[in-house]
Amino acid sequence: MKKFDKARKINNILHRDLGYFFAALIIAYSLSGLALNHLDDWNPDFIIEKKRIELDRKYGKNEITPDRVEAFGFLAGEKGYRLYDFPSDSQIKIYYRNATMQIDLTNGLGTYEKVSRRPLFYQVNVLHRNSVEWWKWASDLFALMLIAITVTGMFMLRGNNGLKGRGKWLLAAGAMPPLIAVIAQQF
Repeated sequence: MKKFDKARKINNILHRDLGYFFAALIIAYSLSGLALNHLDDWNPDFIIEKKRIELDRKYGKNEITPDRVEAFGFLAGEKGYRLYDFPSDSQIKIYYRNATMQIDLTNGLGTYEKVSRRPLFYQVNVLHRNSVEWWKWASDLFALMLIAITVTGMFMLRGNNGLKGRGKWLLAAGAMPPLIAVIAQQF
């Protein structure tokens, strides 16, 4: 019996220490998992702001100067553009650091669009998608450690609350949703 007590003690220490060590990563992956599950509902990486721009009058392409382009930017709260071009003779597109403005010169109406990273979600999604080349190895190790945390957790309690008692029923019930999803996918 002492042999199993020592093994249980090592198991509990391993579970506790791995849980603490990986807690931040578990939360990060959980947040990005939630975000990525709802890609049809929102953009978890970027906040896209659109603003309608109205010029004081119509302009001809030949009236566009760098100073006038700078003045257009003030309408959207921008100072200092990177470059501009003319997709057609009646349109100007102005590029800023994280934004663009496209204006129809014939009617003086345009759209300003600013893109910014969504705080926290952008960073955790980079990790979750393995967008950093070397991160896949850290991610693989993390996946193995999640398995270790789960397995050690199953052997922490004894008796009626442990794996031999109600734990086996909870384990079986928890296996049902992914099993049903896998089977349903086959049809």
